[in-house]
Amino acid sequence: MLGEENARERFISLLEKFIALAAVRLSDDVMARLEEMRKNEDSSLQKAIYDSYFENLKMAVELNKPCCQDTGLLQFYIKTGTAFPHLNITREVITEAVRRATKSVPLRPNAVNYFDEKNTGDNTGERSPWIDWEIADNSAEMEITLYFSGAGCSLPGQAKVFKPSDGIEAVIPFVFNAVCGPGVNACPPLLVGIGLGHNIENAAVLSKKACVRLLGTKHPHPKGAELEKRITDGLNGLGMGAQGLRGNQAVMGVHIESSARHTATIACAVNVSCYTLRRGIIRIKSDFSYELPTYNGAVL
Repeated sequence: MLGEENARERFISLLEKFIALAAVRLSDDVMARLEEMRKNEDSSLQKAIYDSYFENLKMAVELNKPCCQDTGLLQFYIKTGTAFPHLNITREVITEAVRRATKSVPLRPNAVNYFDEKNTGDNTGERSPWIDWEIADNSAEMEITLYFSGAGCSLPGQAKVFKPSDGIEAVIPFVFNAVCGPGVNACPPLLVGIGLGHNIENAAVLSKKACVRLLGTKHPHPKGAELEKRITDGLNGLGMGAQGLRGNQAVMGVHIESSARHTATIACAVNVSCYTLRRGIIRIKSDFSYELPTYNGAVL
């Protein structure tokens, strides 16, 4: 059995390396989707933009540097069993790993506490890095989904509560306005995350969880999957492509996550990610052996 201090250092080192990987290299599903989208564009301008994207991503890996200068604030979505033996140190380990990675990767310091109005210099601060917890039944493992939330992706975020009489169709123009307005500045093609809930709070959380879902997955309800496709087709029919210029594909996809709603509310939130969808997943066992399902062949 590992001593507590030894376990802490191994855990920090593992997550520091994982943060570096996710900052530098896009996950396999995102790269595959971007390659597919380049093939589907027919203008020389759009193909040139995608070529510059791929050159940037290639150089990031070769130079081992972040693929975007805005490394954002780090958000951790954790699914863990209560039998995971290092649960009690996970929060402090994540915070220290972010602090160290800010220097070693390096990451751009972005964390500013609201009322101090001073950059903390290490991407930690008040409730930062952000950690969302979910308990997995009968498990001694931990799955961490890391997301880099940059400003360009965060600025288009919107949320609104509709009346049931407005119907579910009311969310469609709301999503389109968010994507076609500030979303144009978020380096399309975008991944659009939509949260449907009973209040702004849980709709917003669900919209971000929709952003980190694997590309190619669908909402489990047939009507939810149908709505994802309708909105995707509609956005891709706008004539907007990479960098908001004329093209065939504005979005990599549209993901919807939903919860039960109140009889008297339809709450909707929208978040987007730019083409550098920096989302990675690591599964960690009690002995710190790990799997990287989003990075084939990667070793930390």
